[in-house]
Amino acid sequence: MTVTIEAPKNIAETIIEEFRHTGEFQVVVQPDAKAPDAPFLIAAPDGIRIHDLTEQHRKAAQALKPMQRTGQAKLDDLDSIIEWTNRFKGKETVLFGQLHPTPKLVSVIDYHGEGAFTVSPDMGDPTANYGRHTALYTFPVSQEWKRWNAISGQPLSKDEFGEFIEENAKDFLDPTPALLGMGAGDPTPWEQRMIDVAAKIQGRFGQYAALAALSREFRVHETGHLQVTTNRDTGETQVQFLDEHRGPDGQPLRLPNLFMIAIPVFEEGALYRLAVRFRYRKAGQDVKFFATLYNPDAALRDAAREALTIAHEGTNVPLLIGTPEIGAR
Repeated sequence: MTVTIEAPKNIAETIIEEFRHTGEFQVVVQPDAKAPDAPFLIAAPDGIRIHDLTEQHRKAAQALKPMQRTGQAKLDDLDSIIEWTNRFKGKETVLFGQLHPTPKLVSVIDYHGEGAFTVSPDMGDPTANYGRHTALYTFPVSQEWKRWNAISGQPLSKDEFGEFIEENAKDFLDPTPALLGMGAGDPTPWEQRMIDVAAKIQGRFGQYAALAALSREFRVHETGHLQVTTNRDTGETQVQFLDEHRGPDGQPLRLPNLFMIAIPVFEEGALYRLAVRFRYRKAGQDVKFFATLYNPDAALRDAAREALTIAHEGTNVPLLIGTPEIGAR
């Protein structure tokens, strides 16, 4: 008599053999609370092949509701990004502020968790996040800021200069007694700042009315000689007329070379006081006027830092100056 002894089967072979008889599928692995990103794999009776249903499972799971908050909101004002951050913030939320080249603010709701990273074989780094839920606010400069920067340092004819200052009369501030050297007591911080500016460039502040009258009535009579000077730092050559520019009455012209404006740097932002350097140059029969903003980059940085501080205080989440390494930027 012949006796047939079957070789022992391993677990996989036993499952496959059993499936052939029952005709049912077996779940090999599926996502759960501990591993939500695990694939969804089953073994089916058709030849007992492995079928990857991960994509179909995830689509079905998110048919009515997403599994994770993702995307970037683009906000149009500072209050909105503060409100948005407060709506979604958690313990990992971080604000990133950027000053150059364009001021902007990014709120990353699901930033990496705080503390040193630790990597385990089964769970990886539990503090790691993708940074997929973010908001962006790019500080929009005001229309006033655009207009003044457009003409800053550019030669303007008498008519062009007159039209510009009349159309933007609301931006002008007349100098206070402290700026004219007639104030009693200590100047305010902003007045002291303007006094320092005037001292640096040997300037004298003028009033809006004087500029308006100047643009309408300016007539120059050349009665003297010229002095040519060169700025060794910039290489710019300037022509200065020595007391030869006199008014129709023959008296030397006394023109201010500084005036002051107050304009918002950003849309709907606070007003910033800026000094504007004023000069003119006679070219043949024409006179060109120049109005140049004094150190506008400093005002832009100050306005951006002030706005970032408001956002930090309004959300009570960490503020970092820079760009996040993860998520939408």
